[in-house]
Amino acid sequence: MKRLLAVAAALALMIPAARAADPTQINGWISDSMCGAKHAGSGAACVKGCIKNGEKPVFVDEAKKQVWAIDNPDAVKDFYGDHVSVSASVDTDKMSVHIDSIAAAK
Repeated sequence: MKRLLAVAAALALMIPAARAADPTQINGWISDSMCGAKHAGSGAACVKGCIKNGEKPVFVDEAKKQVWAIDNPDAVKDFYGDHVSVSASVDTDKMSVHIDSIAAAK
């Protein structure tokens, strides 16, 4: 009986964690960590230059203009400065996203 309760408790703790990792569809821009939302939609050349000089790519949410760190920056290397639609797992505590898929926004 104790073993059954322990398993049930462990499963109950895992369910919220699994839900937090569900991918979310978000539109926005790929920018750089220095300029953030400043160039969202208008500064592709600056974004590419800043990243070339060592800044990290970031995702800028189109609706809220929030800047999110990208856990897997190689996923966005072909989209620097672009308006994109991403499917991403969001970590609100760390203000980061893990990009599962990316495409040019329509």
